[in-house]
Amino acid sequence: MSETRKLYYEDVYKKEFTAKVLECRKGEKGFEIILDQSAFYPEGGGQPCDLGTLNEVTVLDVQEKGEEIVHYTKEAITVGSEVIGKIDWERRFDLMQQHSGEHIVSGLVHEAYGYDNVGFHMSSDVITVDLSGVLTEAQLAEIEAETNKKIWENSEVEITYPSKEELEKLSYRSKKELTGQVRLVRFPGSDLCACCGTHVTHTGEIGAVKILTVENFHEGIRLTMICGKRVMDYLNMVNDQNRQVSVKLSAKIGETAAAVGRLQDENFRLKGQVAHVVDELCRAEADRWEGEGSVLLFHDGLEADQVRKMADAVMQKCSGCCAVFSSNGDGSYKYAMGELNGDLRQFTKEMNAALNGRGGGKPFFVQGSVKASEEEIRQFFRQ
Repeated sequence: MSETRKLYYEDVYKKEFTAKVLECRKGEKGFEIILDQSAFYPEGGGQPCDLGTLNEVTVLDVQEKGEEIVHYTKEAITVGSEVIGKIDWERRFDLMQQHSGEHIVSGLVHEAYGYDNVGFHMSSDVITVDLSGVLTEAQLAEIEAETNKKIWENSEVEITYPSKEELEKLSYRSKKELTGQVRLVRFPGSDLCACCGTHVTHTGEIGAVKILTVENFHEGIRLTMICGKRVMDYLNMVNDQNRQVSVKLSAKIGETAAAVGRLQDENFRLKGQVAHVVDELCRAEADRWEGEGSVLLFHDGLEADQVRKMADAVMQKCSGCCAVFSSNGDGSYKYAMGELNGDLRQFTKEMNAALNGRGGGKPFFVQGSVKASEEEIRQFFRQ
């Protein structure tokens, strides 16, 4: 086993480095490359691994196994050769921003409420943080504001390796019982935590933090948040969406919520008018077919509940089965059929088979859809 010098701890901003290939092993994922030194951070502590290249060979994954840093590739690299390693820096810096922002949020929550961070995951779009207690949205808004205040103070982030004696005198966050050398990361005024990840060296580089959502999770809450460039990407997305909404509603950017409220009120009013018209249409059709035998009706533009309502109204007054069909506009029809004290199960089964349909319900009332033309439907009912 070969020990790899961890360049990512010596200089977190090292984007490129040279190294000697100590081993190249064939493994399940392809090839396992061991270097004498590496700036590739291996997956750990809730932080994904770095990606990049060794010469022109793509690094697919990086894991720490004992003292080795294992770089997984699809291609072999000659043992003893010198390689140039290049980190996907945009990705690395993004992860540094996310991880650092999470530290401040978790530290401030712990200081103010005593809750622990019991779960942490960084994905390509958001961070999820599980806290051991419940916080209101108002309390989280205060945490978010205080977090950004700490960020803009642009304090230097301190990384230390205290002795066992020094460690016993310190109050720091840790998700598990630690043994051996402990790496402490201090964000002045907000957090002191045992952590093996990569972080910015000054809080100002985090840029900003935005808490997006919060939900109850086990005995506490799960929140999602973003930091750094992701905040700008999110604001740009939200602004673009709001701009499109403002254009469609002919409203100013800052007045879209009020415009949507007016639209909802108008929609509610129009739905009431439509419901009244449909009710009148159902009564008219019921009166029209009173005392008649079985009835087949076609009405375009009806919703499923309106088709159901019309079939029910007519079946109450005709002396047979009432079937109502309404086009979906794509070559299919929704339907509802009913017959007082009838049993439509066998008829519906045959109709669905003949007209490429699906649906069912109670013996005396069924609903569903068919993929057939109006003429094909009429032809089936003539049989």
